[in-house]
Amino acid sequence: MDDFVAATASEAHIKRERAKARELRKTPYFRNLLQQGICHYCGKRFPAEELTLDHIIPVARGGRSTKGNLVVSCCNCNRTKSCLTPAEQLLDELEKSGEL
Repeated sequence: MDDFVAATASEAHIKRERAKARELRKTPYFRNLLQQGICHYCGKRFPAEELTLDHIIPVARGGRSTKGNLVVSCCNCNRTKSCLTPAEQLLDELEKSGEL
């Protein structure tokens, strides 16, 4: 993905949305998801302490901390996804597999 264009959000947006995400992590909805222990991306089971909340559309790219944009993911999937949007992640995987 050599033609990747990074769209970045303001520092104020990032700080505000990360604070919201920390608060949402404490809600029964997300505590339940963490206790279920299933990574949104790879589908594998993990102990709750090995899971993180991930923004599907990254905060750094303008994403928001809402139920519809937050999922539970393992640390490896979260690290691999990094600041990619879902479309960029799919294209990156296709490129790495030689299908693109």
